Amino acid sequence: MRNELARYSEGEKLPSSRELVARHRVSPVTVSRAIATLTAEGLVASRPGAGVFKATARRAAGALGDVSWQEVALSADPPHTALDTGPRRVGAAGVLATLTTPPPEVIDLNGGYPHAALQPERALAAALARAGRRPGTWSRPPVEGLAELRDWFARDIGGPGGSLDASDVLITAGGQSALTTALRALAAPGSPVLVESPTYPGMLAVARAAGLRPVPVPVDADGVRTDLLAEAFEATRARVFVCQPLFHNPTGTVLSPRRRGDVLGIARAAGAFVVEDDFARRLAHADSPPLPLPLAADDPDGVVVHVRSLTKATSPSLRIGALSARGPVGERLRAIQVVDSFFVPRPLQETALELVGSPAWAGHLRVLAGALRDRRTALLAALGGTLPALLPHRPPRGGYHLWLRLPDGTDEHAVAASALRHGVAVTAGGPYFTAEAPAPHLRLSYVSTSGTAQLEEGVRRLHQALSRDFALPAQKEPAGA
Repeated sequence: MRNELARYSEGEKLPSSRELVARHRVSPVTVSRAIATLTAEGLVASRPGAGVFKATARRAAGALGDVSWQEVALSADPPHTALDTGPRRVGAAGVLATLTTPPPEVIDLNGGYPHAALQPERALAAALARAGRRPGTWSRPPVEGLAELRDWFARDIGGPGGSLDASDVLITAGGQSALTTALRALAAPGSPVLVESPTYPGMLAVARAAGLRPVPVPVDADGVRTDLLAEAFEATRARVFVCQPLFHNPTGTVLSPRRRGDVLGIARAAGAFVVEDDFARRLAHADSPPLPLPLAADDPDGVVVHVRSLTKATSPSLRIGALSARGPVGERLRAIQVVDSFFVPRPLQETALELVGSPAWAGHLRVLAGALRDRRTALLAALGGTLPALLPHRPPRGGYHLWLRLPDGTDEHAVAASALRHGVAVTAGGPYFTAEAPAPHLRLSYVSTSGTAQLEEGVRRLHQALSRDFALPAQKEPAGA
């Protein structure tokens, strides 16, 4: 039909659906879908009761005028404080790196969302169908979110005996939206915000877009260095610390029991909030030891603002998350979200509620935990066979990635570029640091491929890239899987 449009003049009526069914020997449903596609492309216009007509041709884009004035306008922000030395920088490179879909011939060890093979597609489809039949699904939801979904998140975050209830929870459009709301609510433009180093680039992008100044606090094998955290609060007078205590992105570390209490105590003494990004709670592997409770589960003083999302464990398009907070800060969070987006669409909330309330939810989490364990094991085995010097000492038993330390002096961006030329996409470590990185790293994700065979092939291609363009150190003993 698209090819035949050249025979029609603008505004001329196309054959009827009945004629098209007979001419192309297809079903009426297929014809309807074809017309809908051409309408979406702007090639035809459908007029109910009259028929389908060839659309007026779109005007060619005009020549770009003089836009150089925008350089001045975008750089002329007045400083918010004496410490704010320049215009706001909105950098999305670190986020886009994990959102860009590589060509089909490239193996994706870069992505941050589960491959379709790991998504509960049948359970999601069934939940969506049930949600569509609920009375009022298309009506406006409460701005805070559906009461039943808020109550579920309160139990999920605080535990059955926890002190959180639905009134402490705000439904958000995924974890990234929750982080945006939290940082905008808790810190004024120009002020410092303490962050782990390294940390999730999306959070750094949020902070900088809000006009905040991220200040790094180093992470070691037991999580954030709490001695340095106390010094950072004292030196900066910051009022916010953002952390990922469970399966930290990108290092995979879990905050040690002693440091958990220290983080809360240090923040409370500084009169500061802790934003707990609990993104990996549903990404524990089948062989993971019992998980520690969230920091928010035992926080009577309202120090912790907790971020939880369903997206990583389900689908990139199920953008449902939650912010939990106790005390007056809850009203501030609510106000910021209402101003930014009014509310999260009700059909999406109803679908999430149907999913987590179904028997299929627990089954999916068991399958996902086993698949993540198997993928981690396969990736470690492949690295051990070809690149053992890069194996991490303590591979995490949760999350979806490995953090590899490259030899000193290695150009990690050149490594990533070489790997891409060899047909595998990996992530350079630089964007995970607030300032200059102390050492070169690579991050390898194992959730964006179809299975373990692709992971093994991806490591083989990475080995080819490193062998051709870079000198590797002597082999070391492989870490356990």
